[in-house]
Amino acid sequence: MAEELVKKSKEKFFRGKNVEDLKAVNTREFAKLVKSRARRTILRNYDVIEAFVRKLEERTANGKMAKTHDRSLVIVPRMVGKIVGVHNGKEFVKVAITHDMLGHRLGEFSMTRKIAKHTSLGKKKEVK
Repeated sequence: MAEELVKKSKEKFFRGKNVEDLKAVNTREFAKLVKSRARRTILRNYDVIEAFVRKLEERTANGKMAKTHDRSLVIVPRMVGKIVGVHNGKEFVKVAITHDMLGHRLGEFSMTRKIAKHTSLGKKKEVK
């Protein structure tokens, strides 16, 4: 009994469905599980998402990383476990896709702004 609980806790779920089972599901069926805004985007851009997923699977099979400028792509289950290069305006940032990212957009994981590193005020170099 305890072994089953440990095994079950290690499994990854999205809205009550096992992620491994979701990988076999059609993208339109997955759209029924996400919130309305992501569902609308998936259904309207179905061809674009499917083309990118095919490109991603082809590139990972060859040992290469797929790159994209399209930060608005919604992450679907067939992308889980892959690495995608997402453009942030200057360079491609490697994003490893996990099950927690399902339903989000690629751009959310590739920051476009640097963290500001300020010096302390009033501490200027003294000239001798």
